[in-house]
Amino acid sequence: MNNEEALEMVREDGMYLQYVKNQTPEICLEAVKQVGHDLQFVREPTLGICLAAVKQLGCALRFVKEQTPEICLAAVEQNGKALQYIKDKSMLENTPIQK
Repeated sequence: MNNEEALEMVREDGMYLQYVKNQTPEICLEAVKQVGHDLQFVREPTLGICLAAVKQLGCALRFVKEQTPEICLAAVEQNGKALQYIKDKSMLENTPIQK
């Protein structure tokens, strides 16, 4: 399958991402923009892909390996329940959600 076919497949259903051998940032971004939970299938997540995923579904934060204050804040703003998935709560200092 070529990249265009893979892109069309993840546009239909982001879960197809787990079967895409050549995951490009564009393909991964398209998948997580639809369903943030599909971040779990991204083999090499970038900060941008992670941010897009948590903006779509805050609880996708549990699949973010390298959490940043920006990503955590976006996740909690999208869904307050995402707070439970923040690995290092100290990174929330000096943010609106200091907990």
